[in-house]
Amino acid sequence: MAGLNVSIAFFLSVVAICEVIRQVSKRLLPLGVYLGLVRELLRMLMEIGPWGGGFGPDVILTLLFITYLIHGVSFDGASANPTISLQEFLVMDSSFVATAVKLLVQFVGMEAAGILTTHYWSWELTDFHLIQNLMALDCSSSIHTSLYHGIFVEGVCSFFFHLVALKFQHSHPLYRASVLAVIVTTLAYIAGPFTGAFFNPTLASIVTFDCSGNILQEYVQVYWLGPLTGMLAALLLYQGNIPRLFQKNLLYSPKSKYRTPKGKAVPGLRQEAMGKGSCSCELSPGAE
Repeated sequence: MAGLNVSIAFFLSVVAICEVIRQVSKRLLPLGVYLGLVRELLRMLMEIGPWGGGFGPDVILTLLFITYLIHGVSFDGASANPTISLQEFLVMDSSFVATAVKLLVQFVGMEAAGILTTHYWSWELTDFHLIQNLMALDCSSSIHTSLYHGIFVEGVCSFFFHLVALKFQHSHPLYRASVLAVIVTTLAYIAGPFTGAFFNPTLASIVTFDCSGNILQEYVQVYWLGPLTGMLAALLLYQGNIPRLFQKNLLYSPKSKYRTPKGKAVPGLRQEAMGKGSCSCELSPGAE
């Protein structure tokens, strides 16, 4: 219990420090620099949190839910996920340069988060940290299934995550954050035993790419190809097209912009029309 309290205190401290830095940066830095650099970097520093405690699945899932909930509410739309940044680029919500900067900052932030967590473990404040230090020297792969099944699992997780994110993208931030936190936690619970259920390439890169059990190419296929394919499938299903690549809707027929009103006939106009018709009939014999 003491170890859990120490880890929660560490987690809350990181959240508080990141929040202070975020507020100060938002006030002092240009908006473009803050949006493209600072908020992504700070969220990456927090993203490693649930994997930094060394606890069982129940605690990890609880921390995961809390982390995503806090992220969604407080971090101004920072994604901390390359697939989300690439999705924003594909729907033309972000330029190529801005997307490239976000991807770079996400990697830098994740590396910084990994260094911070490793340094935190080195203090060995709890027995869990001692175990984590020993495991870090010879960690094992998070892929506990076949390669193709691993790609499929990460792809399906990414598909559902992005589909729900697109569905609730215009909802209230608190409601959207709660829904996404539930989805992420559920997917982690179901798919965690197979691949770790990262569906976040940068997070998977720092946590498991250096571990033994699989080669780099296999890691890239599972943790990069899988999530990217899932994101593209979700975007295509939701919109029917990918705006950056093609405008034509491949799945849904375009609806008419204008609709013919289907209202009831106005009694006065109907009587007037009938009156004009009868008048013309009465005049027709005289015309002959």
